[in-house]
Amino acid sequence: MSLDLTWRLARLHQLVRRAWGSLALRGWKGTLRRIAEQRRAPQDDDAAAAAVTHARWNDADTHGRRRMLVIDAMAPNPARDSGSLRLCMMLRLLHEDGWHVDLLSDDGRITAADTARLAGYGVHAHHGSPMRWLRQHGRTLDAVLLCRLSVAAPYLAPSKRLAPEAIRIFDTVDLHFLRERRAAEVSGSRRMQRQAAASQRQELALIRASDVSFVVSPVELELLRKELPGSRVELVSNIHDVHGRAAPFAERHDLLFVGGFGHPPNEDAMRWFVADILPLLHERDTGLRLHVAGDISPQARDALTRPGVDIHGRVEDLSELMNRCRVSIAPLRFGAGVKGKVNMAMSYGLPVVVTPMAAEGMHLVDGYDALIAETAAGFADAIWRVYHDPALWMRLSKHGLDNVRLHFSAQAARDTLRKALAVAGTPASPEPPTP
Repeated sequence: MSLDLTWRLARLHQLVRRAWGSLALRGWKGTLRRIAEQRRAPQDDDAAAAAVTHARWNDADTHGRRRMLVIDAMAPNPARDSGSLRLCMMLRLLHEDGWHVDLLSDDGRITAADTARLAGYGVHAHHGSPMRWLRQHGRTLDAVLLCRLSVAAPYLAPSKRLAPEAIRIFDTVDLHFLRERRAAEVSGSRRMQRQAAASQRQELALIRASDVSFVVSPVELELLRKELPGSRVELVSNIHDVHGRAAPFAERHDLLFVGGFGHPPNEDAMRWFVADILPLLHERDTGLRLHVAGDISPQARDALTRPGVDIHGRVEDLSELMNRCRVSIAPLRFGAGVKGKVNMAMSYGLPVVVTPMAAEGMHLVDGYDALIAETAAGFADAIWRVYHDPALWMRLSKHGLDNVRLHFSAQAARDTLRKALAVAGTPASPEPPTP
């Protein structure tokens, strides 16, 4: 079977897998709405983007640096999701460490705005087909970084053939099968249970076939070390600058939730909070308001719109909300990985109230650097406590900042990246499986 045909079949398999997963979570109507929303998303002029990238970047620009190709499902945008923020921070660290980093997206779209944004991280973004680019430049590469299951599955085998001197890195972002398994437990969906089992088989096979795999959570690291003791798995968690506390307790008010609704755990969290938790708070104080920041569909906006809920949509700069609100919330009932919304709030000194699911992998201690509650009544009580206790608020704020410095700093990520890439140029893993 030809390389192109293998790639096309693997890519088609991933599109089908993602469609079935969406159907299990959203149903037919929700899935069709999601597709329509993605098609309506604003885009820059493609021709302008192609001209910019063609004019600026070529093989001569490497200047003797080690060279890495990064492929993600779409161009990363830190204002859209925490996975994008983590990747951009990783790319900045790689550039600072002397890597020449090229980036393409599986959807083939890199806009002029994407190009300019990524250039700020030292990244050379390219418009067009990753396969075409690999054929032209693969032999110049020392490393290939594939982000997410949906990208690693179709590109791992071609990268071995077209970039034979490069090590292959599978960045899981979060373990899809773990997130899907937990979604099945919450929803009771047998279809999602089957989806999770299929994702687990494929994800573990890709990790076995990669030279190095990255996970974001210590829980996931331990899970994979038990499942795949012969594979090399490294922890590269979320990476955050520490912004610090810009306003005191007395000058703040309201609650904040950050998260795009394209990620099912976020929509589920807000529907649960608005239906079961916010009414308990409004029994005590009808003036308490919730601010929701992140991409949101018109249907979800309509479902959540009610007195006491302010829906902002995507916010390019969250600092104003981070410095104005008194408590950040993460009422997640399923998911995987670590939660960028929690890291970000703590990096601004904003205390967080989280569920055990949202606390997983975050090194949080209840009452020390966060408040952790599982039931609706317990979550409402925790919010009320920190909202009205300046001493508790200050303790959580201080220790939250310390948590980010200790566990989610750029230096911790830099050390792991250096260790993982020390063998660049000497790949040794077997061929990945064909789906």
